[in-house]
Amino acid sequence: MPACKVLIINISGNTSMFEHLREDLASVRERDPAARSTWEVLTCYPGVHALVLHRLAHAAWRRRFFWLGRFISHIGRFLTGIEIHPAAVIGRRVFIDHGMGVVIGETAVVGDDSTIYQGVTLGGTSLYRGTKRHPTLGRGVVAGAGAKVLGGFEVGDGVRIGSNAVVVKPVPAGSTVVGNPAHILVPDSKPGSGPDSESSTESDGFSAYGVTRNMDDPLASAVHSLLEHAADTDRRLNLLLERLAQTGVHLGSAAEPKDDFDAGELSKMVD
Repeated sequence: MPACKVLIINISGNTSMFEHLREDLASVRERDPAARSTWEVLTCYPGVHALVLHRLAHAAWRRRFFWLGRFISHIGRFLTGIEIHPAAVIGRRVFIDHGMGVVIGETAVVGDDSTIYQGVTLGGTSLYRGTKRHPTLGRGVVAGAGAKVLGGFEVGDGVRIGSNAVVVKPVPAGSTVVGNPAHILVPDSKPGSGPDSESSTESDGFSAYGVTRNMDDPLASAVHSLLEHAADTDRRLNLLLERLAQTGVHLGSAAEPKDDFDAGELSKMVD
């Protein structure tokens, strides 16, 4: 009997694959409010199909049937629009939502209970074979639509990657990153963001597309701080000029402002 037929028979007889499939179906029902039935998920969700085909391809790859693994992966890409290298390691209960355009590289690792949306790339930045070129995602990571994670570094457990973010360095567990290059958002400490608030509950659970409300962009916060400092400096300078004028010291037209500085309007542009 040809080796490829033996491989297929051994794979089909492995009950753990069916256990993985049951977990995949349950995780989709749990995380996607559009899923109406398990039968619908099984027959109509390309992310589920891509994972099933990847497990076949990965099993072939591990047994050194490299061409067969790549061919099964190619079929999966053709049918689902999701490209997963057969050597990539995908954890349990991973949910690839929509999925079109997802690319997962050879040395990538995706942790259990992670969610990957359409257009996500887990790519490499090195051309050297035999090295860790692609990222490792921890457990429960959410990668929003269009996010790019590039390099052989680790993304911690529970990280939320915002849509279209470009991650090029390690991310600590529990963080939310956005932007290009991606940077970590700072939790908002304003009233209404305490442990009993709706946003806190959301941040403790699933976060669709890596979006979490009541989080402050650190770059925007820095710009706001600079604008507030500039406005306060202007106020103090005007107060000083008024006091000098009261004492009979007039600086004349040289002290008059040359432009109209409106910190409030500039802050609206940053928001």
